[in-house]
Amino acid sequence: MDGINKVMIHGNLGADPELRMLTGGIAMLKLRVATNERWVDKQNVKQERVEWHRVTLFGRPAEGLAKFARKGMAVFVEGRLQTSSYDKDGQKHYSTEIIADRVTATGSPRSNTDRASNGADAPFAEQALPGMLNGSPSRAPASAASADIPF
Repeated sequence: MDGINKVMIHGNLGADPELRMLTGGIAMLKLRVATNERWVDKQNVKQERVEWHRVTLFGRPAEGLAKFARKGMAVFVEGRLQTSSYDKDGQKHYSTEIIADRVTATGSPRSNTDRASNGADAPFAEQALPGMLNGSPSRAPASAASADIPF
């Protein structure tokens, strides 16, 4: 039986997305997404942890999202994990990112007053990205992802 490599996260963009065009004219969009976890510890003190995720989206959905996505915008990401390695100063390092099949905007960027008042996410106003209306997820080009596992 084949393994499953599926990731779903909901969070906020930590920076404006970075759009690049690969050889062959394929769009690649890099996103930084923050997810929050909140809980109350045994001493009844509120705690919070933020996790940062690197996300890459390819193709027409990447071009569409780049037109309106901005820092602070709430997004829902579906995709798979991919780990790569590189050498730095003689040491081997590993980096894991999410290769997105689909990114859905779930709210507009929060203003500073929204964050200060209650820290809640902006109202959800789910909208499909341009090029995603047919339901087909974007796929990383063969040159960008060596082990593309279809689901």
